[in-house]
Amino acid sequence: MKISTLTAYADAVAQHDSSGHAADHIKRVVATARQLLKQTPQADADITLAAATLHDTYDDKLVADVMAAKAQTASELVKAGASTQQQQAIFEIIDHMSYKANLAHHFELSLEGQLVQDADRLDAIGAIGIARTFMYGGAHGSMMYDPAIPPRTTLTATQYRQTPSPVLNHFEEKLFKLAGQMNTPAAKTLAQARTQVMHDFVDEFLAEYQGRR
Repeated sequence: MKISTLTAYADAVAQHDSSGHAADHIKRVVATARQLLKQTPQADADITLAAATLHDTYDDKLVADVMAAKAQTASELVKAGASTQQQQAIFEIIDHMSYKANLAHHFELSLEGQLVQDADRLDAIGAIGIARTFMYGGAHGSMMYDPAIPPRTTLTATQYRQTPSPVLNHFEEKLFKLAGQMNTPAAKTLAQARTQVMHDFVDEFLAEYQGRR
């Protein structure tokens, strides 16, 4: 399978994004997936890297017509030489890996899917995760922080995507939880360190906001 063909297509889909899901995000997810593959030699590298490359190509955050975008992604997979079986495995990963897709019911991903999910979630936390969180909030008109609006304790898929919430609430609502949801030992170790970075940031943010320093 020609991953370079898929990369060019994914870059084209993401080229106008300003919400933290541009081509640089894809490159980091793919690079992290490659690192996780080194510690998981039994996983299929082609399926893992293809799914990591294409995981946002028909996401409703980036495209207006999800079904048309998914059909185009299928065409690109054919162009890249993916077999029918490989396409099915890749689409199953993409369709079920997101945080939103697992809010109501946890989907048991393939080993390859677990690697891609870990790589994507690792890019949502730590220093880059902080930056991406504020990029996404700014792109969607969310306020930075409002002490009168507490973090939500439960979220449905509809609330997660469509109900505005102050950006800082996102750390309690989702980001601090991701370390405990990683699949692989390597991802869990990285996630713990990145989560501490976020805790330190939120503590400092609140201290400055409240005039304590």
